[in-house]
Amino acid sequence: MEHKASIPIELLTTTNQLSALGSILSHETIIAIDTESDSGHRYPEKVCLIQIGTSRKVYLIDTLSLEDMKPIGEVLRDPGVIKVIQGADYDIRCLDRQWGFSIRNVFDTSIAAQFAGVKKFGLSSLTESLLGVHIQKDARLQRGDWSRRPLTTEALNYAATDVWYLPAIHRVLEKQLLALGRSSWVSEECSRLEQIRSTPPDPDSAFLSAKGIGKLDGQARAVFRRLYTLRESEARRRDRPPHYVLSNESLVQLASNPATDLSEIHQLKGDLNGRFGGLVRSALRKGVADPPITTAGREREKAMTPTESGRLQRLKRWRTDQANSLAIEPSLVWPMASLKRLARAPGSLDVEIESAEVRHWQREQFLEHLSHALA
Repeated sequence: MEHKASIPIELLTTTNQLSALGSILSHETIIAIDTESDSGHRYPEKVCLIQIGTSRKVYLIDTLSLEDMKPIGEVLRDPGVIKVIQGADYDIRCLDRQWGFSIRNVFDTSIAAQFAGVKKFGLSSLTESLLGVHIQKDARLQRGDWSRRPLTTEALNYAATDVWYLPAIHRVLEKQLLALGRSSWVSEECSRLEQIRSTPPDPDSAFLSAKGIGKLDGQARAVFRRLYTLRESEARRRDRPPHYVLSNESLVQLASNPATDLSEIHQLKGDLNGRFGGLVRSALRKGVADPPITTAGREREKAMTPTESGRLQRLKRWRTDQANSLAIEPSLVWPMASLKRLARAPGSLDVEIESAEVRHWQREQFLEHLSHALA
């Protein structure tokens, strides 16, 4: 069935509207949540729209028009209201980063679908396979600049669709999980999600995680750091993502060869002798004069012995067999990092089951089987 039905939408732009919504939502038992940000167009990114769906209506909160978002924060942390979210990780980080909001009683439909044995768990796939509704997602709107105002009717409908079907998807998945006896599994996974927080990168070491820096020697890294820091400040000044200012490939090229003719760098062609071109030249000079940056890096993992390698292959087969019997992905059965540690130290199972990566439901479901696989 093609999605053509009109979704009841209310756009909220005032403090009074938001306060009224807070009262309405406090009486709901289930709400659906999504956010739209401007990460592809502005820097640093910000949440531009929050979509909240109930069984009757979708409320679109224009966060750029509002200063006090407390009413929404109160609803989000209310454990008496189930928050249905598709792929909750990103939204949880965004809401924490911008307002310090924490969310309680999350039901992530993508996680739930995986535990229900659903192979395609994107929103469009779930609406089609579980509800028989086909929704056409417009990539142009998906990648659009959500900080632009006014929002078009097309954009509002697109945003509303992202939450309108989530309560119905929740109902279907909840029944399936209950029948499979896996409701507690999903509940634990979602509880772990709720603990996620937005952690800003360390400004002194963030450059070490940039793509391509592993190819550079110590002196080139010193130059790269200068360019990276310049790009960061310029991106904030322009309110544009860093790659719009200078691509990572350009940073690596300039750091590898500081004598590069800047006219070869596409993003500098319009400003070779201008303000930013001068700043790039200054960063290159300073980077060349800086001491080389030597980093210890990650300690290379010791190669496994043939016995350990054979044990790991056996544990992988065990994990795959368990996954096949449950019709879920192997990665859900047991963490690979834990299997690798067990392959090296098979006698450490009692310690391993207490590691942070291993879930309670995994211990209850698989501990006995895993013990046999290790024996």
